[in-house]
Amino acid sequence: MLKEKKVFVIGHKNPDTDSICSAIAYAALKNKTDDGVFVPKRAGEVNNETKYVLDFFDVETPEFIGHVGTQVKDVEIKPTPSLNEGISLKNAWNKMRDLRESTMPIVNDGVLEGIISVKDIATANMDIYETRILAISHTKYTNVLDAIDGTMIVGDSEEEITKGKILIGAANPDLLENYVEDGDMLLTGNRFENQLCGIEMNAGCIVVCTGAPISKTIQKLAKENNCKIISTPHDTLMVARLISQSAPVRYFMKKDHLITFSREDFISDIRDTLAKIRHRDFPVLDRDGKYCGMLSRRSLLNMDNKKIILVDHNEKGQAVDGIDEAEILEIIDHHRLGSMETALPVFFRNQPLGCTATIIYQMYNENNLEIDRETAGLLCSAIISDTLLFRSPTCTETDRVAGLALACAAGIDIDKYAADMFAAGSNLKDISDEEIFYQDFKRFSAGKVAFGVGQISSLNADELEQLKKRLAPYMVKVQQEHGLDMLFFMLTNILTQSTELLWQGSGAESMILKAFHMEQQEPEHLDAKECAVTLPGVVSRKKQLIPAIMIACEA
Repeated sequence: MLKEKKVFVIGHKNPDTDSICSAIAYAALKNKTDDGVFVPKRAGEVNNETKYVLDFFDVETPEFIGHVGTQVKDVEIKPTPSLNEGISLKNAWNKMRDLRESTMPIVNDGVLEGIISVKDIATANMDIYETRILAISHTKYTNVLDAIDGTMIVGDSEEEITKGKILIGAANPDLLENYVEDGDMLLTGNRFENQLCGIEMNAGCIVVCTGAPISKTIQKLAKENNCKIISTPHDTLMVARLISQSAPVRYFMKKDHLITFSREDFISDIRDTLAKIRHRDFPVLDRDGKYCGMLSRRSLLNMDNKKIILVDHNEKGQAVDGIDEAEILEIIDHHRLGSMETALPVFFRNQPLGCTATIIYQMYNENNLEIDRETAGLLCSAIISDTLLFRSPTCTETDRVAGLALACAAGIDIDKYAADMFAAGSNLKDISDEEIFYQDFKRFSAGKVAFGVGQISSLNADELEQLKKRLAPYMVKVQQEHGLDMLFFMLTNILTQSTELLWQGSGAESMILKAFHMEQQEPEHLDAKECAVTLPGVVSRKKQLIPAIMIACEA
């Protein structure tokens, strides 16, 4: 049975309450109406306001995802079985032949020790001049017995071969004694004199071929001289060909500078390595460094990119990293049309409303789905946040109706709840300048001008004044780090329905003066020394600030 592919529902970077709550609510809707598994995700840290909402309705915070590029774990990982390092070349070859694998991993207690390939085995079999291979590789006699179908007549089969060479005893004893050395493995037939010569010259083992009988005398002398005796039904030529295949794969396997990948690696990061190294298969390790399968070059041909639904944005610059590598299925948004491009047609729903959550509320109604308390609470909170409790100029009657209906379904006093939610969101005393700045920060571009806009909304004028003193110098650093032409930050007072706008960057002041038609006269609300201007009645970044800047850039 094929595992159902997950679809991630995710908002923009530096997510606000709408971005998080809409992702959760829309994933729940899709799980009720469509086949598949829809999972809400977040592309950044949740702010204090959103934390309050999630805690109030006892909803789990979506898991963070920082990149949606295709990873190794998204590609088919072959469950290629592993080999033990002590297995013989012969058995390794047999398994590779039966499994039709050209490369197999050598694993010990889950840890990758090396890899062995058909090429490695072929190379080992062609090295006919290395007659001491069994000793060098510390081959067990059990491997030898298996390779030549032998029977141990004298000796312990569990011992290892630690010295000596392989020698065929075809010469007469007078000549043979000049070649047999201490610990040698002597291959011979039914020749008593040669067997006796081997024992007398301290051979480590005598292999008697063709199933020839072995005399009691030879067996007795072998025991007395610590010489092992093996009987095999094969002739000497066959034994000579097979016996080197008894060596363990640990001697021939590649164990240094292994090219491995993690399940978490992004395909875009390893593509160059795959192109340069012409291996067919590469070992894959899990988070703990344990072997979990093989990545085949062929698997990349059928690579399945991550499937994504975007909510509350359609700007590429605001999207999670790696969005170009993902397959976008849907976009649900209430902002202007941005720079997002897709390879295939997608379901795109964009409405000029104050909040994405309002659109999702409509979709629940369109599908005749009952909204539970938790989902209603999340959607209502998002509408409260984005519309500043219906005070924002972006707020429509549709948003108001939706917000009030959802408040009723969630069982909350909307005015009291909104005050508590805003208070939680504006409690920024123990938060760093970086965390405050990026709570709700978005990048934009107009022509050749790249700029960023952050925003904080609060009920407390004194707190906003303190934030002004903190953020003004921090913006210098942000502009340099991001390479932006201009940088703006909105300190929005919910009660007075106004914004003090901070700016940074060459031309930013004149841009704002032009955008809000202040360039003809010295505006009374301008403080050029502090790089700030008060904008009465301006509370919406989406509807009031961004359009004005865009028009000014193009003018």
